[in-house]
Amino acid sequence: MSNIAFIGLGNMGGPMAQNLIKAGHSLRVFDLVPQAVQTLVKEGAYAATSASDAVIGVDVVISMLPASQHVESLYLGEAGLLHSIPPKALLIDCSTIAAVSARKVATAAQTLGLDMIDAPVSGGTGGAIAGTLTFIVGGESASLERARPYLEKMGKNIFHAGAAGAGQVAKIANNMLLGIAMAGTAEALALGVANGLDPKVLSDIISKSSGCNWAVERYNPWPGVMENVPAAKDYAGGFGVDLMLKDLGLAAEAAMHAKSVIALGELARNLYALHSAQGSGKLDFSSIVNMLKKPDTAQ
Repeated sequence: MSNIAFIGLGNMGGPMAQNLIKAGHSLRVFDLVPQAVQTLVKEGAYAATSASDAVIGVDVVISMLPASQHVESLYLGEAGLLHSIPPKALLIDCSTIAAVSARKVATAAQTLGLDMIDAPVSGGTGGAIAGTLTFIVGGESASLERARPYLEKMGKNIFHAGAAGAGQVAKIANNMLLGIAMAGTAEALALGVANGLDPKVLSDIISKSSGCNWAVERYNPWPGVMENVPAAKDYAGGFGVDLMLKDLGLAAEAAMHAKSVIALGELARNLYALHSAQGSGKLDFSSIVNMLKKPDTAQ
């Protein structure tokens, strides 16, 4: 079994690290939130005092951080982690960041003789806990094959999107569509309920009709329709509004760079920006339904 450094133990990173421990790997973990570290220590991980301490003597480094600036700050510069990582170690960054940032870090790693892939994930916190995530990988095929045994302990599906940064492009495109679909689903349910329909009945109809999508089938935004989703828990946990807003911003940046039209993506970004500005940034992104439904249709 391998010695692994895992940096970033949030809603996604924590369960992913736990699955690696369950698979028998030895983990050195670090996060800015002490409680997140202690949760993994109880599972058998070693609590590193810093990111540099976490990578001492490891074979693999996995990071799961919020945004591009965090990944670049972690790895690059004179004090960056790339200079502390053991030679020939494998780097797997599972953060969702700008493709240009992923390429920048991967190039710097390659210069130092380190293999690196960008491997953003899809599947949400439920998938992270269950070990059924989808990994969308950018990087060399040989590097992916080195990473595959570890990815398979955390996920069910592994796709090779292309060279460094390609995983990020595919993930951003997917999350843009997810944001659009969730907003559209919330709007459709709000319309039906405002006109007297039962939200569960309407959801059942949509799930068997041409409007069927992942949001209505597996992550329904209307409270009382589905169990074990954020809507059943006052929109706690899950994938935050501000994180969706970040990803939609990354889609806008990518579109600007490629001169691509994303009219619906920009509309969704404006909706989530307004929702966040109204104080809902930390709620799950399915809470967008609260902004779209009539005040007297809470259930």
